Amino acid sequence: MSVPIITFFNNKGRVGKTSLAYHLAWMLVDQGERVLACDLDPQANLTSSFLDEDDLESLWEGASGSETVYRCIGPLTEAGDLTAPHVRQLKDGLGLVPGDLALAGFEDRLSREWPDAMGARELYRPFRILTAFWEVMQRGAEDMEATIIVADVGPNLGAINRSALIATDYVIAPLGADLFSVQGLRNLGPALQEWREDWSLRRRGWRQPAFRLPNGAMNPIGYIVQQYSVRLERPVKAFDKWINRMPAAYAGHVLGQEAGPYPATPDDDANCLAVVRHYRSLVPMAQEARKPIFDLKPADGAIGSHAAAARQAYRDFADLARSIRRKIGLAK
Repeated sequence: MSVPIITFFNNKGRVGKTSLAYHLAWMLVDQGERVLACDLDPQANLTSSFLDEDDLESLWEGASGSETVYRCIGPLTEAGDLTAPHVRQLKDGLGLVPGDLALAGFEDRLSREWPDAMGARELYRPFRILTAFWEVMQRGAEDMEATIIVADVGPNLGAINRSALIATDYVIAPLGADLFSVQGLRNLGPALQEWREDWSLRRRGWRQPAFRLPNGAMNPIGYIVQQYSVRLERPVKAFDKWINRMPAAYAGHVLGQEAGPYPATPDDDANCLAVVRHYRSLVPMAQEARKPIFDLKPADGAIGSHAAAARQAYRDFADLARSIRRKIGLAK
């Protein structure tokens, strides 16, 4: 039985995707889950959130071992097979399969193998390459006895993300309150549907697979929208305009529910997992301390209003984690 994979995905960048994955991973551990975080973004932002610069230098300049996701799948670019990941233990119950900037070079290989998995005489190699992310994540989860996998991907609709998404059981869409996020949903929904259908066709074409394959469910379980924060005197009504379009845009473009009526605001929408506050003053402290904002202590500089904000952040992310766990059947 495979371990469920949650992926934060939107082809619109700068919507807090990596920060959400990072904080959710920590909070799920606080709620009793064993979590494997996997960085499938060639920019490796999730990895740099967890590890300091010295660790990153050692990780990326080291010459041995399967320390990153790319080093696990790299042998597939030649004549070899993938290797099991070396899961980096961050704390009890929280592990990391680090990202790697070299992963960008795997994009062309994935693009070439996608058509070859459809009707080719030799299917082992194409399927092995296309499912490499899923296999690495599942092996890592088995190694640390994880109950859930949290994956972070880049903001695009390329071949790397397609392979990451066919490995995914549940998709969460982070959104900003702007036109670009609405447009992102218009791209996201059709892409998920197309990838889901195309992967199903390929699975059916390989009648007797030589190894286990992901289902490619890509089940959308909701969206998370960033709360308004004043930037360049942007009026509050502009925030309200876009945030209140999210329920209809998500239902129509991602869920295929083209007929309303739709909820008037995200607060009334069952598909909205959370409206996340901006904790801008806490972010530098958290980065310096290498911990989530809700774990900041007075020794880290979180005193007075900062301490109160850290406590509020804990409540917000605890509610979000419980909501997600209920959505995927890990909590009642």
